[in-house]
Amino acid sequence: MSNWAPHLLGLATPLSAIICLMIGGWWMIVPIVLLLGIYPFMDTLAGSTTVFDIEDEGKGHDFIVHLHGLLVPLIVAALLYRVWDGLGSISILVPILCAGLATGAAGVVAAHELGHRKPKSFSWWLARLDLFSVLYLHFTVEHNHTHHKHWAREVDPTSSPWGRSIYVHLLRTIPLQLRNAFRIRKKDATISVILELSLLISLAVWGLEYFVAFLGQALVAIYLLEFVNYIQHHGLLRGEDERPNASHAWESRSRWSKYTLMNLTLHAAHHLRSSTPYERLKPSDESPQLPGGYYQMFWISLIPPLFHRMMRKRVDHSGGIGGA
Repeated sequence: MSNWAPHLLGLATPLSAIICLMIGGWWMIVPIVLLLGIYPFMDTLAGSTTVFDIEDEGKGHDFIVHLHGLLVPLIVAALLYRVWDGLGSISILVPILCAGLATGAAGVVAAHELGHRKPKSFSWWLARLDLFSVLYLHFTVEHNHTHHKHWAREVDPTSSPWGRSIYVHLLRTIPLQLRNAFRIRKKDATISVILELSLLISLAVWGLEYFVAFLGQALVAIYLLEFVNYIQHHGLLRGEDERPNASHAWESRSRWSKYTLMNLTLHAAHHLRSSTPYERLKPSDESPQLPGGYYQMFWISLIPPLFHRMMRKRVDHSGGIGGA
């Protein structure tokens, strides 16, 4: 089997969302059950691996990550079609979760990696389209120019110290990231906000249900994106003059998370050389290992006392460093 073939598993999320939204009815709960119900169990059943074969040419992986990116706006289009075609007795929360979990999962992978490609290239514009689809256009500017410069420092709004819950983190990180984007590139950030507000106003004029559905899926997707940021550096703070190393980012070697999220779990390697395509990322023994795969961590993070206890215990066990 080709090294890239297992990463095709990740396409089940966006494809199932599009198909189920087009069909409508209770089929729309399928992607929700997959991501929130089945995938956390798969993190356990598939186990972990220390073998990471690198795909030298990267063509298969490159195709898959671009396909993820292309599917994100199609998910949004399918959501709006479902609203237009009618929901029947189904609550609008169902298609919102169906779409938002998919745009979040597929969008995090695509926008994160493709946003590091050459500015103005097709890949870079595709990342921008994905971020526009979830009202987060400022992410590329803030992520590339602030997070990658200050990751795991107190000044980085995406890195959280010990004891901060996911809920407090969300309330803090989103406005601070937007502020940083304005400070770094005011013109770009202003245009981004104007475009996003124009889209929301247009949807509201079209119909309140379209506005609610689109905004709802965007909020779900943003939550997933910031959840990923939250678990990738939590508690691993470094000093202002301290050089970054692999111990400043959490890693997961869960097979299921690795394959369905295209090596997003090897976050330290991404930071140490951000231009490296995801298929070339390697695990680092210096990185502390998360208590579970990304899908399991989603549920664990919702219970702050449990999350903090497991993370504290794990950072000591796996050799990573922790802030005071």
